[in-house]
Amino acid sequence: MFSTLLADFQIIFERDPAARNWLEVLFFYPGLQAIILHRIAHKLYKMGIPFIPRLISFIARFLTGIEIHPGAVIGKGFFVDHGMGVVIGETAIVGDYVLLYQGVTLGGTGKESGKRHPTLGDNVVVGAGAKVLGNIEIGNNVRIGAGSVVLRNVPSNCTVVGVPGRVIYRSGVRVDPLEHGSLPDSEAEVIRALVDRIEALEQQVEQLQHKQTPAPVYHISIAAEEAGDALPSQEEIPATQGAACQLRNKAIQEFLDGAGI
Repeated sequence: MFSTLLADFQIIFERDPAARNWLEVLFFYPGLQAIILHRIAHKLYKMGIPFIPRLISFIARFLTGIEIHPGAVIGKGFFVDHGMGVVIGETAIVGDYVLLYQGVTLGGTGKESGKRHPTLGDNVVVGAGAKVLGNIEIGNNVRIGAGSVVLRNVPSNCTVVGVPGRVIYRSGVRVDPLEHGSLPDSEAEVIRALVDRIEALEQQVEQLQHKQTPAPVYHISIAAEEAGDALPSQEEIPATQGAACQLRNKAIQEFLDGAGI
């Protein structure tokens, strides 16, 4: 148990640039305090001691804002950064060197009995506000983007974003666990692809209409000829232009640029 707590302590200096000395980490990091109390509560829980483990869990929640059920199994090197609002259910299993941010929930989806909480592999990173729900398995080296809702199994070495969570493969690419800015935006990519497709289709329709449009025929009455009315010049004939989606509207373009599309 001592070696596990030592790994929990050391991982903070690797994953939090604000950690400067051991005294600050020991007294002012609620994630470390919560996992220390959980280790004690889990040990008593496994021994079958009633009430006391839940009491320790409740005290930890009151002091740190992190709620971990005593029955949850958590590996070494576990780190909760700014952990207010983190909830980990009774049957959750968390691997080694997992990083959670504030507002993360490892919960269930109903009142089913037995294994009802997720299983996380090693080196998993779960972004702020993400929810991982149900008896599902999250593989090793998985990153879950902030605000995502994961309801299905996730293979190893993947990135999950969106609601519901969508898997985006990043095989063979090593990513810093703290580099959240590199998370892909699948919704933005889909919207951009749809806009590009619409533009291409409208251009094709415009070309077909231009090829099939017959030359205009003008019927001039004898009265008009006698009155001296001339035929309209080519410049006076309005050309038919297709309303292709070229994103010329400034407001739309600024919105798309701001959304990273």
